[in-house]
Amino acid sequence: MVPLSKRRLVFASTTPQALRDRCLMAPVDDPDLTLGQLLEEFPALSLTELVDDHLRLPLSRVLIDVLDHPPAPGTPLYLPPGVPLGALSGGAADDEPAGAGEASAPDPVQKPQDRTVAPANGHPKRLSEREAVLIAHDVEISRAAAYLESGLSVLIRCEKLLVEHLAAEIAGRSGRPQQTVRLAESLTDAAAPGGFGPGRRAELLALLHTAVTDAPPEDVVVVPHLDLLAGGSDAALTAEARELTDVLYERSERVLLAFTDPSLVVPEVLAGRFGVRLALDILPREVVTADSERVPLGQALITEAEAELFSGFDPAGLYKYVAGMNAVRLRHAVRFAYHHHTAPDGDQESGRRPTFADLLQELRIFKARTSSAFEVPDVPLSAIGGYKEVKDELQRALDIVGGAADLPEHLRHDLVPRGFIFHGPPGTGKTLFAKAVASKLGATILVVSGPEITDMYVGESERKVRDLFAEARRNAPAVIVFDEFDSIAAQRTGRDDGGSRAGNAVVAQLLTELDGFRPEVPVLIIGTTNRIDLIDDALLRPSRFRPIKIDLPDHSARTAIAEVHAKHFGVAVRPGLLKRIATATDGMNGDEIRSVFRDARAEQLVGGRGVPGARRLGELVGELRRARQQRDLDRAQQQTGRSAAANAAQRSQRAAMIVLAGRQSARTAPAGAASLDRGDGTTP
Repeated sequence: MVPLSKRRLVFASTTPQALRDRCLMAPVDDPDLTLGQLLEEFPALSLTELVDDHLRLPLSRVLIDVLDHPPAPGTPLYLPPGVPLGALSGGAADDEPAGAGEASAPDPVQKPQDRTVAPANGHPKRLSEREAVLIAHDVEISRAAAYLESGLSVLIRCEKLLVEHLAAEIAGRSGRPQQTVRLAESLTDAAAPGGFGPGRRAELLALLHTAVTDAPPEDVVVVPHLDLLAGGSDAALTAEARELTDVLYERSERVLLAFTDPSLVVPEVLAGRFGVRLALDILPREVVTADSERVPLGQALITEAEAELFSGFDPAGLYKYVAGMNAVRLRHAVRFAYHHHTAPDGDQESGRRPTFADLLQELRIFKARTSSAFEVPDVPLSAIGGYKEVKDELQRALDIVGGAADLPEHLRHDLVPRGFIFHGPPGTGKTLFAKAVASKLGATILVVSGPEITDMYVGESERKVRDLFAEARRNAPAVIVFDEFDSIAAQRTGRDDGGSRAGNAVVAQLLTELDGFRPEVPVLIIGTTNRIDLIDDALLRPSRFRPIKIDLPDHSARTAIAEVHAKHFGVAVRPGLLKRIATATDGMNGDEIRSVFRDARAEQLVGGRGVPGARRLGELVGELRRARQQRDLDRAQQQTGRSAAANAAQRSQRAAMIVLAGRQSARTAPAGAASLDRGDGTTP
């Protein structure tokens, strides 16, 4: 997202001169006036899509232009968040009537009995998927219908599951007769991987051409799958898209209602045919009832039986766990949880009543099962040994993230971190900390390697980033972990070679996604890297990523790590020996300490060595040290030649292994071995 302070905003208003005058006098009369406050006084349509964060900008940071005349046909117009649709037709000053043909939109004309709304009191007794969609998106449906009624074509971006419920309802509320471009069920040509098969697409294009050409002026032509007709998954103008463009522009005055999926990109020349574009990407926090009251979404879309089943059900508290879902998927998830806990082998059989926490856990499991890559982590912070300072810092940050929904609107943007960068040497548990963060937040998690994002084709890397964030929002609350973050977020350069341009584009896409952060759909980003010095400075701003260093463990942390892994692998170790292991593993990371107990347990189970004792643990630590010294030797040979290599070889001979068992005498210990017994030949 390009900062609005550096770009011009253009508005279409029914009272253009009054809006201009207010902007002109604002620096004198009201220096702190924000863009949102201005649009409350003088509602207007924008030629640029705006979000809530933009409305908080002071006018001093925005250059505003107001159109004198209606925009050209096909120019996209956007309704700013929070601006009531009816205000656009009734906002003219008493002494200044709106000019004929200027941008305006009528109030939605609706009969209450024709609309599906939430019940006035309590939860609904039963609820179909169609009813859930219409209740959740009543405002957007009425808005789209009003645009159609006023003669503007509308392009709606939403998931495919919603289209069948929205299309007829929007067209019906507009009061216009509808013609839906749909093949008969008998036509079953095989679909191609990119969408419809050639025969099916040709049939649909022929139907669309007939509808656009022959439909009466008062009709609305409904195109349920415009993106598939375009025949592609990116913004390139394919042969199919060119043909579709020709059909749609043949009669530019024809009123259209079309739908596209967020995962598919429609070329701009096609999208530009529509005067208004709307996005149904998240669920609203509240919906309107039959009595025009506002109730939590968790009351309107959860049935009475479902709410009663889960003890302590919290309608308002449910929202942050389902905000990124669509209404149909929400109903699927709740039914999944309900049937799981009412099945013969569920909680009801055991006499235990399921709780609201059980419902939230089932929602997490459902989201992970219906996603291609997200999983449900189970790594409490207590499972990570040591690192008290890191845990305390994370806990403070997570308290803010977890309470984001309760923060005042004007503080959310400034206080809630977008993500963390865990940096430090390899093997220190950076990814493990990320999973613990997801567990603490009750979130699903996706771990993706940075190099997996990069692609040889232009624009593909940015598309992968967009798709990852879109999938995360659908599974919110979610955590995306970018391993080897420096491979996709390195410092941008001014070089004009292809690799530099591609890397710069990925960083720019990351910045766009971070700046589009929405607290109601919690998605936390965690990058892990061994080289934070390579990360682009724009990502290290406090309002974006918070760097947290996870260094090699100190003595107390190594003791705690050894204790955790000894318990996990079932290796009996007394406290005194744990401390000696911590001393012997100085300079090692948590993964290396884990390998000591993993190998000891594996040898016991499949190697026939018996119960691992202090001596065997010492040998395993010694093997780690020899391997580390060999790596140092190899590096020395590569970097400084034979002289440094000879010195490293001498050091390697001095400490062949660490002896943790006190009973081994000095005569039998390998040359140079360090004995860590108590000095009297016994072990603690």
